[in-house]
Order: sequence, then C-alpha cells, then structure tokens
Amino acid sequence: MMNKGLPKINIRKDESGEIRVSFSSYQSILVKKIKNIKGGRWHPDEKYWSFPNTNGILEKIFKVFESEEINLDPALQSQHPSPIIVRDKISPAEADKQSLYNFEDLRRELVSRKYSYKTIKAYIYFNKDFLNFLGKRLPDINDDDIKNYLLHLAENKQSATSTLNQAINALKFYYGEVLKRKFVYEIKRPRKDKKLPVILSQEEITKILSSVDNIKHKAILMLIYSAGLRVGEVVKLKPEDIDSERMLIHIKGSKGRKDRYTILSETALEILREYWREYKPRKWLFEGARPGRYLSIRTVEKILEHACEKANIRKDVSVHTLRHSFATHLLEGGTDLRYIQELLGHKDSKTTEIYTHVSIKSIGKIKSPLDTLGLKEGNNK
Repeated sequence: MMNKGLPKINIRKDESGEIRVSFSSYQSILVKKIKNIKGGRWHPDEKYWSFPNTNGILEKIFKVFESEEINLDPALQSQHPSPIIVRDKISPAEADKQSLYNFEDLRRELVSRKYSYKTIKAYIYFNKDFLNFLGKRLPDINDDDIKNYLLHLAENKQSATSTLNQAINALKFYYGEVLKRKFVYEIKRPRKDKKLPVILSQEEITKILSSVDNIKHKAILMLIYSAGLRVGEVVKLKPEDIDSERMLIHIKGSKGRKDRYTILSETALEILREYWREYKPRKWLFEGARPGRYLSIRTVEKILEHACEKANIRKDVSVHTLRHSFATHLLEGGTDLRYIQELLGHKDSKTTEIYTHVSIKSIGKIKSPLDTLGLKEGNNK
C-alpha cells in the first residue's frame, strides 16, 4: 500500500510563465532538496517556490524529487511528457505504462477545435486524475469506473456541482469524441446548486474604491465594477480596447470565444487617463512585473482582498462579486434585463435572471408583518 503520509510535489506554470513548486504537506527534507536547485525563490505568503521556465529546469526538479509523488500541470506535459505516477492500486511496471498516457490526442483535438487554454488544461487534468484514481489501464475502463470517480469527487473531495459537470464534460469529450466510445453518455449530471451571488451595496463599493490609494489598482477595480468585467477580461485588456469616443470597452475573445462591447464609465475614464499619464502602458493596459506580460489574475485578487480589509468589508467577496454587484445595481436602477445580458455577455437569459432574486428593487419595498404590529422598544416591560 502507498504511504498515506507521502506528500505530493505539485508543479505548475503560473500566469507569468514561471514554474511553481509546492508541497501538499511540509517536510524539512523536501525543503533541503529544493534548495539544491539554483534559481529558486521562496514565496512565504503563498508557500511555494518559483523557478524561471528555462530549458532543463523540469528535469532538474524531477531528478531532485525522483523518489516522491509528483503532480504535474497538464500545461507542462509537452516539456516533460512522462510524469511520475505513484499509485497503490497498480504495480510500478503498470505505473510506467500508465505514464505513457499523456493525452496528446486529447490536447490536439481540443486545440484544433479552438477550445480555450483553461478548458484544455482542465480536460487533460480530469482525464489524468480519473486514470490515476482508478489505477487501471485506459482500455479497461467501464461505466462503473466513471460513476465511482464522480462519487469520489462528490464525497471525498466535496467538489461543487460545476466541478462535477466539468469532469463529466472532460470524460465525455475524450471517450466519446476522441475514442468514439459511447458509455459516457449514460452518465447523469448532478442537479445544479441554486446558490445566490454575494452582492455589495453601493455604499460598500464606495468604501472599497475609496480605500485604494494606488492609481493602477483603483483603475482596475473601477473598470471591473463599472463595466461588469470578469477578472480574466480586465487583465487582458489592451489600450486600444478603450473607445473613449463611443464610451465603450471592446472585450475580445471572452468566455465562449465571444467578443462584446460594454459601457465605459466617465468616472472610470478619468481615472484611466490619470493612470495612463503615470504608467504609459504599451501592449497591455495593465502590465505585469515581467516585460510583455499582463497582470496576473492572482494579483488582481490580492488587490481586492487588501481593499476589502482596509474598508472593513466582512462579506465573502471575490473579484466576481464586483461583476455581480454591477448587474444588480443596474437592475435596481431600472435597466432592462435584456441590456444587462448583453453587457455581461451571457448566452442564456436565465443566467442573467438570477439578479432578480438578489435585487432589492421589489423585495426591499415589502414590509415585514412584524413592523405592522406597532411594537416599540420598552412595550414589553
């Protein structure tokens, strides 16, 4: 049996292209090993090591951790096509055979159909995780195996419904579209969680934006809220995407590879011009630390986290909360739901309709029956 205390070595590529190495659990021996690799830098806040993605770096990392269990980012498979796979259900010889399944056929099919990098990465991950969980050879997979894997994701990993559906999509595409096997189509999808988004009030939005002193950070948060942008959209904006004459923002190649226009706020434009004079961005509107790269999504998340702490916002807020708040405030202001759908880039109107459930436009006017009883403080004395 595999040693349950054996830590995994997680290796992935971040937004800037660097190699990140982290441990699933701390062991001093692992730290000693990784310090033997030149060029590494420790990030104490997020607890990972980073290395420049240069030729040979992956081989050095694998050599240092050759006796450990390694989880390799699918995006790095082309650089190291045979990752170490350790499982207690199969022999070392079978593990070597299993490592040959690098899903290059899946990757090529997804690329040819112009799937996004994020989707390709996810589909390869779930198919690898599926085989690793089973400890079986690919030709031996059957219906029950897929059901057991989904049960594992739901019960053991407590995965959200969206994660389960993505896993189903990944398996269905590979076994159905690539390998032409039909049993995947018998798998039933789980019922969707009916969760309502967290919404910030306009007063809370004001507090957050007012707490930010850095002009670049303020411009980013203002654009997200004022135009209802996704975090992946704001970091990939280019200067030419800001149309100040028509007061529009051109979003290119967004979710579902769709382009759209959304509104450009006059207030946000003023901040953008101030930011432009100070930073003079070139390729990307919000450039990262490395030349030629846009700001990472994680950096934007940290900007908002710090702003919320400073503004004393206690709600469970993410960058997407600003997008939700944008849509809800427009709805409360009288904007037609169809226009909000266009601004957000929703394919299905039902997705936009969720904001009718969190808007105070109608619900806020309803008076609680308790308030009609005439009870006042001290009446019960």
